[in-house]
Amino acid sequence: MLAGGGLLAGTVPAVAAPAAVDCAVTWGSLDKTGDAVASRRLTDVRTGQHECFDRLVFDAQGTTADPIGYTVRYVDVLHQDPSDIVVPIKGGAILEISLFSSRYDPATGQPYPPLPSANVTGYRTFREFKVTGGSEGYTQAGLGVRARLPFQVFQTANHLVVDVAHTW
Repeated sequence: MLAGGGLLAGTVPAVAAPAAVDCAVTWGSLDKTGDAVASRRLTDVRTGQHECFDRLVFDAQGTTADPIGYTVRYVDVLHQDPSDIVVPIKGGAILEISLFSSRYDPATGQPYPPLPSANVTGYRTFREFKVTGGSEGYTQAGLGVRARLPFQVFQTANHLVVDVAHTW
C-alpha cells in the first residue's frame, strides 16, 4: 500500500513558478509629439495600473484613421494655458500634456462637457492628474508623477495612450 501511494504522489505534475516579468524599457524621457491635420474632440479620460507602468488614456471622437495631435513633455512648473498661472500638482516631476483638441464646439462656441477627473490614489508612479485648460484648439493637462521616469505616447484607434514606467 505504501509503495502504491508513493507512485501516485510521483505522478502529480510539478507547478512551474511564474516567469519573472521584464520591465526594462527603452522609452526615454524626452519630449514626444504627434501631428494631426484636424482637431479631435476628447470624450473621456481614464487610467490603469500595469505591472511595469501606469497608463493614462484619452478617448477622442472621429475615425480611427484620424491622428490625435499631441505634445507630452516634462516641465519644471506647470503653467496654465493661456493665463500662465502656475498650477500646483503633486509629484516629484510633472508631465505637461497638450492635445490638439478644442474644449469648445466650433459651431456654437459652447464648451463641451468637462473631461472626468482621474483618481490615481495608490498608483505606483502617478501622483495627480488635472485637466488645466487650453486655448485656440488645444486642451492642456498635467500629470504629476513620482519622478522623471521614461514614458511613451502612442495612438490606438480613438485612444491616445501615455504610459509612464515604474523604474528606469
